[in-house]
Amino acid sequence: MVADAAGVLTQRNEAAQVLLPAACPGAELADVVPGWLASAHRSMCLAGLEGGREPEVPLSGGIEGRRFEAHFSLRGDGTVAWWLVDDTDHQLAREALRMEREQTAFLAAASSTLLSSLNLGRCMDVTAQMAADHLADAVLAIAPARGRRLPVVSCLRGGTPTTSQEVVDPDEVPGLGEALRGFPPVPSRWIDASAAPRWMIPEDFGPIGAIVITPLPGHGVPAGALVLLRKEGSAAFTEEEEVFARLFAARAGAAMSAARLYAEQTAITEVLMRDLLPPVLHQISGVDFAGSYRPSADHERIGGDFYDVHPGVAEGEPSLVALGDVCGKGLEAAVLTGKIRNTLHALLPLADDHQRMLTLLNTALLSSHHTRFATLVLASAARKGNEVRVRLTSAGHPHPLIIRANGTVEEADTRGTLVGALPDISARTTTVTLAPGESCILYTDGITDARGGPLGDVLFGEERLKRALAECAGMPAEGIVEHVQMLASQWLGNRDHDDMAVVAISAPRSHHLSAVDGHTRGRYTA
Repeated sequence: MVADAAGVLTQRNEAAQVLLPAACPGAELADVVPGWLASAHRSMCLAGLEGGREPEVPLSGGIEGRRFEAHFSLRGDGTVAWWLVDDTDHQLAREALRMEREQTAFLAAASSTLLSSLNLGRCMDVTAQMAADHLADAVLAIAPARGRRLPVVSCLRGGTPTTSQEVVDPDEVPGLGEALRGFPPVPSRWIDASAAPRWMIPEDFGPIGAIVITPLPGHGVPAGALVLLRKEGSAAFTEEEEVFARLFAARAGAAMSAARLYAEQTAITEVLMRDLLPPVLHQISGVDFAGSYRPSADHERIGGDFYDVHPGVAEGEPSLVALGDVCGKGLEAAVLTGKIRNTLHALLPLADDHQRMLTLLNTALLSSHHTRFATLVLASAARKGNEVRVRLTSAGHPHPLIIRANGTVEEADTRGTLVGALPDISARTTTVTLAPGESCILYTDGITDARGGPLGDVLFGEERLKRALAECAGMPAEGIVEHVQMLASQWLGNRDHDDMAVVAISAPRSHHLSAVDGHTRGRYTA
């Protein structure tokens, strides 16, 4: 089309006639073309008069539901030639690409945010809030029922999530029961707004226009359901929006499923670990016991070192102390540790015969699938008057050390074969007597093999341990084990180390017998 400076159409071709039937030569341009094109022509003519300034109006717009780009050419006679290019398909493609990029960015952000936490409640909160801000006017994230209660997190657009426990039957809501049991995957379900129960409608939400229930698929099992609500008068959910909601639901379901699995595994681990943790020790039948354990890694709670104290069945009978060191570190070593402790507990009727206990334990370990071995020391301690008599038997373990009242440190004369490695073992038992204020120290080689010190690679060693124990003469049992662990930790600094365990068996001083009849760190096993 060609129009003069006065806005009168002077020429047009057949394509322009088809697109704009009223655009005939002699007609006012403003009367026969869309307003955006007429404004562009006026601006172009004004720009020509003012020295070629670019027009300040859009050079694109709609005609009969299509979108066109306008291009121009200033002619020598002062007229302006316009030709229009249909840009509808390109515009739709650009809009689709923009939406795709926005949705991809949202899904990536959702995945990152959802997977940043393994807390189920937090995952449900994030799911509800992100969906409310991008998919609907309000959202409910619903987890599978716990008993008769249905965990629900609801969130309004721009609001904060709220948690509730609803005592309801999900099968009373069309599609909800199926979504909560939705594996294999079930499709989204549109439901009549009037069929929504009161508990599904957030407070102050108002009349509902549309509801969609989408399953949250997990790792082989359903993780829950996502309920999307839009207010009355809002646009209904399109097919593309429903597909997008399912893509989001897949990510949310995976995160919630992972969080639920983590919670279940954590609970199982806590139950299994309860019997593997270091025991709580205290005074038994007039004998003081104290223990301390430090695993090889600060983030671990269990390892290959262990100790237990089993009280005598009858009053006055010796209490059996077992301290051992399983080859290796971490969880695998802890599994064998648990086996040894359970076996020793089953052999308590033979507690008076250390050699017999060690032989049966060795047989049990050799008959299992474990390829690890262990060193062990058994101690039977009983109070005799003001003294404590201790029978000691070592099975490949470092010698127990005796702290005398005068500060002398002695090695107990006991030695033997480690358990779990050879068909036949032997061990020698010795008996020591502790006067009031004297102690017997059992320890694992994680103490003496600790490398550190000023040069960083020097063993803590037995002699340094003996000197440290000589300073503990007359100290209560708990003070001794704390002192030893503190010195070993200072020697190590932040360096790697093996598991370290220490147990003290002490004859209390007569003037504080009643004062120490309390609890110290460790475990008491009956």
